[in-house]
Amino acid sequence: MSADRAAAEQADEKSADRLTTLSDGIFAIAMTLLVLDLHIEPGLDKDEFTDAVRQALPDLGAYALSFTILAGFWRDHRLIVRLVPRFEGVSLRFALMWLGAIALVPFPTALLSEYAARPLTVAVYAGMVAVTNLLELAMFLTGRRATEHGTDAARGDVGRAVVADLASTAALFAATVPVAYLVTPVAAMWCWLALVPVKLGLAHRKRATARRHGRAG
Repeated sequence: MSADRAAAEQADEKSADRLTTLSDGIFAIAMTLLVLDLHIEPGLDKDEFTDAVRQALPDLGAYALSFTILAGFWRDHRLIVRLVPRFEGVSLRFALMWLGAIALVPFPTALLSEYAARPLTVAVYAGMVAVTNLLELAMFLTGRRATEHGTDAARGDVGRAVVADLASTAALFAATVPVAYLVTPVAAMWCWLALVPVKLGLAHRKRATARRHGRAG
């Protein structure tokens, strides 16, 4: 291995490490902020405590949903930085915009916990998830386009599985926006739950493809 190639690979590793460190910090903060809306006032009697717990259930549901979504984004990011170990230029700008969207997740989550019955709230949440997926997809596509940075796996079956997962998830969440207005917000949120097996299936396909590629390598 030449000295230039070794230096380039070392630079790639440092670039991936820096982006991973920044993203881990933002994910940790965003996930922690989700908990701030979960509280029960002290000094309540039995009936008031029961009512308070009942009223906190929507907050718990919004927290669980957003935490699951953030965990999925974090897991996808770990795979993407292995496929594209260096981001710069356009891909780096998309990465920063994507992290900005991740940091914003607690805001639509708070809206959902307080105003879930309003179509605009559901549209904002679904739109947020769709846009965040599209930004991650743009980050991946522009990163792998640089032939000196993208790995062979990024352009093969593993890369295609990542693209299919991100694009389909964005499309499915975006499709629930008109449902919130034309049907009901509750119907749109039930559609999100129906997406869970679809998302799990795509994630399983992605992991299986990555494992096959690893054995082949």
